[in-house]
Amino acid sequence: MKKLIIASTSTIHGSGYLEYLLPTLKQHFNNCTEIIFIPFARPGGISHDEYTAIAKKAFATLNIKVKGLHEFEDYNEGLKNAQGIFTGGGNTFLLVSQLYKYKVMSTLKNVITTGTPYLGTSAGSNICGLTMNTTNDMPIVHPPSFLTLGCVPFNINPHYLDPDPTSTHKGETRETRIKEFHKFNTVPVIGLREGSWLTVNGATITLDGHLNARVFEYNKLPYEVKPQHDFSNFN
Repeated sequence: MKKLIIASTSTIHGSGYLEYLLPTLKQHFNNCTEIIFIPFARPGGISHDEYTAIAKKAFATLNIKVKGLHEFEDYNEGLKNAQGIFTGGGNTFLLVSQLYKYKVMSTLKNVITTGTPYLGTSAGSNICGLTMNTTNDMPIVHPPSFLTLGCVPFNINPHYLDPDPTSTHKGETRETRIKEFHKFNTVPVIGLREGSWLTVNGATITLDGHLNARVFEYNKLPYEVKPQHDFSNFN
């Protein structure tokens, strides 16, 4: 049975890394003494070791050890034997490129589908959707495919921002970008605001946190859903 936390972000305003999620993660990883961290998205270009150290510090408060996937001799075997998995944020193009380069995308999908607890934040959440096409990131590298894990039957737009009516900025809004996506694609998109996450238990997909999410469906007007909304109808 799938067991995922798909979070918009790792850090909310006024809070430390993963701090707002720790009570949820304590329960989510309650049977884990060690998890594997996938640091391939490398926010700000930091090294895999530096990024893993950040994850280690956060999970130490839960008495859970963290080992970076890059530390394993065989990445696929590491994932197959993982008690839990966390993929951090950064650049989605880089993350997806690396998952394909090291031939672990299929293995990651298989272990998640068969019940290994998974946490994704930002880029690590983008890859839970059908494709990475609704990322906010710059294409700094060219992945061989935009297809991702497909753990949920829609795409995700983390860090979703509402238009600011007081702003003088005249560029495209996040909603405009998603509407552009729907000129060429029919996949639904869930806009996750900061501090929101999706909880996946088997076939049940629930919006958690304190904020609404914005839903974009092909040939429909965007609409809002409240916390505890069940997205299982997209299956």
